[in-house]
Amino acid sequence: MNTMNRAKVSAAVAAAALLVGAGASAASAAPHHASAHRGKPSASHERGQQHQQRIPFTAATVTANDNGSYTLSWNAPGVRQVTIKANGKVVARGGSHATVTVKHLPASDRQWFDFVPSEGGSLHLADREIALQGTVNFRDAGGYRTSTGQWVKMGEVYRSGALNTLTAADVAKLNRLGIKVDFDLRTAGERTSAPDTVPAGARYVVADVIGGDVTSAIDLSSAEKSAQYMVDGEKAMVSSATGKAAYQQVFAGLADDDQHAVLFHCSAGKDRTGWANAALLTALGVPRATVMQDYLASNTYRAEANAAALAAMPADMAAAYKPMLDVRAEYLNSGFDEVEAAFGSFENYEKKGLGLSSKEIEELKSSLLVG
Repeated sequence: MNTMNRAKVSAAVAAAALLVGAGASAASAAPHHASAHRGKPSASHERGQQHQQRIPFTAATVTANDNGSYTLSWNAPGVRQVTIKANGKVVARGGSHATVTVKHLPASDRQWFDFVPSEGGSLHLADREIALQGTVNFRDAGGYRTSTGQWVKMGEVYRSGALNTLTAADVAKLNRLGIKVDFDLRTAGERTSAPDTVPAGARYVVADVIGGDVTSAIDLSSAEKSAQYMVDGEKAMVSSATGKAAYQQVFAGLADDDQHAVLFHCSAGKDRTGWANAALLTALGVPRATVMQDYLASNTYRAEANAAALAAMPADMAAAYKPMLDVRAEYLNSGFDEVEAAFGSFENYEKKGLGLSSKEIEELKSSLLVG
């Protein structure tokens, strides 16, 4: 490899390394080793209309299409009719289960829909992704059903990758989301090289999961070793002193209803952010299969960016590095395995790892669940 090509590859690997919080040391080691208006109803409306009623929907989604239309799907067993409203107007109707396409709605930052059943509580939903020009994998943490039949509110908690390359239009859109706290899970090196564009009015909080920049080289000699690095990193997020301290900060903010909406992010929005969201959804009672689905969705949201990073590397290096850009079931499962090994149960992890009291856990559920 000539000097110019080596420099290009080093730069590509360095950029990719930052996405997983690997630090600059990974870039130097690589050539050597590897030949989704906030649109929310008022709190009183939610408490009066939703919180005290059983929500009959077992599934409901909104998907924004490239042509400006929206695909809505739902399943509400035993319900005679579901009425869909947008901007206060009826835009669709259907039976207990249906998939409909809604067109010709006025442009908006984020289109919200009310799923109103003929019996029971309604849902207020939007596409989970917040489409931005300057970052990817920015999405709503809500819109999922728990094992008790409640639903995680949308518009309360957001997760994302890095925020340093947002456009002016992106910043304006985030400002309109009304985010009150921005938790930055990245290392000091990441924060210095790519400082956050903080939404207007939001309090910026450093919650460094790793606790400092990585100083040891990452062995990129094989895909197997890269995957093991990710597994080990997931475990450290759960049980290391820095990981526990960082997530305790985040969950203290989540448990405080006065601080919603909350944003937490790292560089790629998939590993440190992925565990934060997996832990949140689990604490709220979302089934593990759904938690895994949400975690793995980063592969879809980051597909284009990951492909570009790998394309800049020689084939053998790309093969070895790919596990670090992926999210895989084995990674998240290793985090839950570490919860069992270090704390005995997720309930113990909530208290000893996340620093939540029983009262705070109940307050978290009361604040973020409807139905």
